[in-house]
Amino acid sequence: MSEKKSSQISGFYKLSIEERLEKLKDFAGLNEQEIAVLKKESSLELKSADKMIENVIGTMPVPLGIATNFLINGENYLIPMATEEPSVIAAASNAARIARLKGGFTAGSDESIMIGQIQVTDLKNPDDAKNAVIANKQKILALANEQDPVLNKFGGGAKDIEVRILDKFIVVHLLVDCRDAMGANAVNTMAEAAAPLIEEITGGEVILKIISNLAVKRLARSSAVFDKEALGGEEVVDRIILAYKFAAKDPYRCATNNKGIMNGISSVVLATGNDTRAIEAGAHGYAALNGYSPLAKYRKNSDGDLVGEIELPMAVGLIGGATAVHPTAKINVKILGVKTARELEEVIASVGLAQNLAALRALSAEGIQRGHMKLHAKNIAKMAGADDRILDKVVEIMVRERKVRLDRAREIVEELKK
Repeated sequence: MSEKKSSQISGFYKLSIEERLEKLKDFAGLNEQEIAVLKKESSLELKSADKMIENVIGTMPVPLGIATNFLINGENYLIPMATEEPSVIAAASNAARIARLKGGFTAGSDESIMIGQIQVTDLKNPDDAKNAVIANKQKILALANEQDPVLNKFGGGAKDIEVRILDKFIVVHLLVDCRDAMGANAVNTMAEAAAPLIEEITGGEVILKIISNLAVKRLARSSAVFDKEALGGEEVVDRIILAYKFAAKDPYRCATNNKGIMNGISSVVLATGNDTRAIEAGAHGYAALNGYSPLAKYRKNSDGDLVGEIELPMAVGLIGGATAVHPTAKINVKILGVKTARELEEVIASVGLAQNLAALRALSAEGIQRGHMKLHAKNIAKMAGADDRILDKVVEIMVRERKVRLDRAREIVEELKK
């Protein structure tokens, strides 16, 4: 590789955005039009983005839509969802419409307890070290709480300690009530502050000290009854339950099932400026605690209606992080109207249940092609050069033929233009 093409660029982070773009232009052979696309600002200005992450060269907006029809704990919500995938928002809205017929979603959540992990190694006797930590619990908690007096002022802070023995080392779990924050910064700061004291108490050496995204103390849950007639009849209810049982027995199916749940959840998490990767990791970790299993469960009640329930870790916040600085995220929180992190968690869990129900219904009753592929076909038709005059016709033909492919779209566009 020539020197000109080297990715080793000293001090790239020190350059202005314009200077970074110039370097990128030379390296990748970008033209002026492509540079203009990168420089184009959205609601998030480049100067703001430059303060949020490193080496900024632009922003990358994703479509933002609104899911309708949600009734959760008797309250009406319009829910912002940021996603690039067709049919996600329409599916969630449709499932919420069906849930409304039987009273909507009933949701709840745990206190906002996050786990800070402190790994202690080089121990002569792990059992003795565990007992020593437990005996000094109050001293450790007091030291941890000195790190965040503001959190304590609002009723949060380090509340308890758990100790686990793993092989020849122990892991101290610092349980911190983060209130309306996701809590990573507070928890990590407390864990780091407590580490020297824990070394002194145990005679061991602390290696890692960091938050866990498997937030089993901070679960959100939601349930709803879905009217059998609105779903398409009792046969459809039975098919949905069989589809759920398929996921419960087979990890290959279950991975896709849970991915569909996260289609809805991650869209709301992203729209509100929260950490999608933390939520994804926590959800799949929770699903795998006792053998990988579906995050949502289904059964039939005595009336023959479908009952759906979901439970998963939901560590999101309303203060700190991108939620506090991203202008669109702040507006999305205002649209939602949520007042606490726990309310947001309950809304997001409800969206996950709605998304899963819609997917299982589509798969078991009519096939995924009918809804998802019609929207996907619009994107393919546009890529093939279909303008507004022929777009709907191109989509109609591809869906009817069940050939939603770019080569077929191009053929249809040429035929219609002739």
